[in-house]
Order: sequence, then structure tokens, then C-alpha cells
Amino acid sequence: MKLSRREFVGTGLASVAGLCAGGLSISNAVAAESTVPPMEEDGYKLWLRYASPGDEIRNYRKTLRQIRVCGTSATTDVLREELGRASATLLKTAVSPNHQDIQDGTLVVGTPGHSTLIRDLNWAMELGVIGEEGYLIRSVTVENQPVTVIAANTDIGILYGSFHFLRLMQTGQPIDGLSILERPALQLRLMNHWDNPDGTIERGYAGRSLWQWNELPDKLSPRLHWHQWRGHQ
Repeated sequence: MKLSRREFVGTGLASVAGLCAGGLSISNAVAAESTVPPMEEDGYKLWLRYASPGDEIRNYRKTLRQIRVCGTSATTDVLREELGRASATLLKTAVSPNHQDIQDGTLVVGTPGHSTLIRDLNWAMELGVIGEEGYLIRSVTVENQPVTVIAANTDIGILYGSFHFLRLMQTGQPIDGLSILERPALQLRLMNHWDNPDGTIERGYAGRSLWQWNELPDKLSPRLHWHQWRGHQ
């Protein structure tokens, strides 16, 4: 049976009226489901918002116990810091860096050029098709230990892969049994801010400009970090 738009809306309103008549208002139902008030948000943290994923914390703590980021570039330094900060906030406990033997629950991040472990996984065929910015995220067994590996051909690749991994945690999705291969479809990525010299933004729904043009390049906001890519900063 097909319903017209008018009939569909009428049916929905009738259902709502029925709930209220039965002594259960919508607002009361919502309140009953959530007794904890939502955290105030100003949007300032953007994708770096690491709110608790709730009940998934227990599963995450089993899968993510240590972090090993391989490499010594400016990008890997920033990534090492960000993964540590994000995991500590999401899991409500510090996750120790790993520099020694592989253990259960280690997250290994790197390229074949900087990680013997990743090179020995023999993923040359998969890495050969993902380009400079693609990445692999896989749950594997190394030295009889279950670990998670984020691998790429470049530091920018492992940067993107790591934020993909964090996004899974931010949205409460499983981080075990992973088999992810991503290759960006676009060569160039940019933020189209439409900034004005006075700091306002056309259609600036998120407030003023992220960039303090009058202070650059001498002063850099702590929200921003340079990364090295193709020899440039």
C-alpha cells in the first residue's frame, strides 16, 4: 500500500499523539535513555576531538596496549605525540610507547624503509598499488602476538592511516580483525576557507579563520604542526 506524503506525515503525527496520550512523552523517553547531560562543544577541536567511545573502551584496551611509531622525521614525531595523546584520552589511561619486543596489543606504524617488522611482512604487492598517500591497516600475528599494523610507503601515508584508525575509535567501531586498504582518489587536497584579511570567513559557520595571517610565519598556533613531505615543510 502506497501512502501519499500528506498521509505519511499524518500517520507520524498520530503516532506521536498516541505516545503522549499513553502517558509517555517523547522528551521523557529521551531523558530516560540518557541521564548524563551531553558535554558542551564549541567545535574548536575539529577532528582532534577524542571523546570517550563508551562501552567499547574495554575492547579497545585489549587491542591497543602499546604504540610503536617507526621513523625520525618531523611527521613521525608529531604522529607519535598525537597517537599517544589520542589513545590516552579515548581509553582514559596512558598507552606506553614500544621500542623493544613485540607484545600482545602493540600498534606498529611505519614504512618498509623504517621498519624491519613491516618489511618482513612481505606486503610489497599491496604497497605497490596504494601510491604515496595510501595505507594499509591490518590485524596480524607477529612473533605469535596479535598486533595491529599501519603501513604505507611514505610518512604522509602513515599519517593518514593513523587518523583513519583513530576515527574508528572515535566512532566506536571495532579495531580488531581489520583489513583495510585505502588509496586516495585525489592527488591534491586543500582547505578552501575563503578567508578574508580581517580574519572573517565567507560562509564561516565555524567562526573566524584558523590562520592568523598577520602573525605567520613567525608565530604558529599550537593547533598546527608542520610535516615533512617530498623535501618540503
